[in-house]
Amino acid sequence: MKTEEWMEPRFRPASTKGWRGYWFRVIFRHHEPDERRFDVILLGVILVSVITALLDSVALLHAQYGKIFYAIEWVFTIAFTLEYFLRLSLVRRPMRYVLSFYGLIDLMAALPTYISLFVVGADHLLVIRVLRILRVFRILEMVEYSNEGSELIRALYASRRKIGMFVLFVLLITVVFGAVMYLVEGPEHGFSSIPHAMYWAIVTMATVGFGDITPQTPLGQFITSIMILIGYGIIAVPTGIFGAQLVQAGIQRRAEGAAVATIAETGVACARCGEEHHYAGARFCQRCGERLGEGET
Repeated sequence: MKTEEWMEPRFRPASTKGWRGYWFRVIFRHHEPDERRFDVILLGVILVSVITALLDSVALLHAQYGKIFYAIEWVFTIAFTLEYFLRLSLVRRPMRYVLSFYGLIDLMAALPTYISLFVVGADHLLVIRVLRILRVFRILEMVEYSNEGSELIRALYASRRKIGMFVLFVLLITVVFGAVMYLVEGPEHGFSSIPHAMYWAIVTMATVGFGDITPQTPLGQFITSIMILIGYGIIAVPTGIFGAQLVQAGIQRRAEGAAVATIAETGVACARCGEEHHYAGARFCQRCGERLGEGET
């Protein structure tokens, strides 16, 4: 499955007529005023729901307004549930929507309140609804940002093997230095096990340094200094890999743009409508559908 399809799947309407056709257009399209109005209202409801969940997690506010927050949350949950089943009734293949990225997010947006009836504290998972704000990229038609986001994902995918080898190398360093520090410092200095020492190695190599575990011996402090220097050195590695892939993608995009521009200037004009701008290898006019080259002598 392509990355673009995973992030924003295309769904076909179950019916193009009647109320199902109308609501499919309003919910799944994002161009007309009523379609944008629905999405903006949905985003507002999501934001208010998330803010309610955040405020309800504050002990003082929960003690004073807990019942109000609970009632409001059930109103939102019922609204999201109805919207979810409405979406299922509008698409031709409901299971494709259920298993899609946004379908799973929509489902998880409604489930926490129901789960809280059986599991104490599950209602705090309501903040997952903030993920539905991802729809804002489609609502605002931020084509430039959407294209750049797709380019970032493609760059990550193209460099996945190099980044994977880098992560494996970091894990090997973590295991080796964790074992060494366990032998050098020992449980009496907080290094109670090799996994615990590996945790220290990760924190040290990331140059975070929480300070909950610190070496006490001169040899341990010397090893720590080496780990910190290694950390500074390896931080730039994935950035360089990813940056090089982005540069390559940018060069390729500019080359494709230049090729399209050249074809647009020297391309064959349509005999019917006169359109001169066509993509490379196009055999039909992108405006009227006329076969290119017909009518010429």
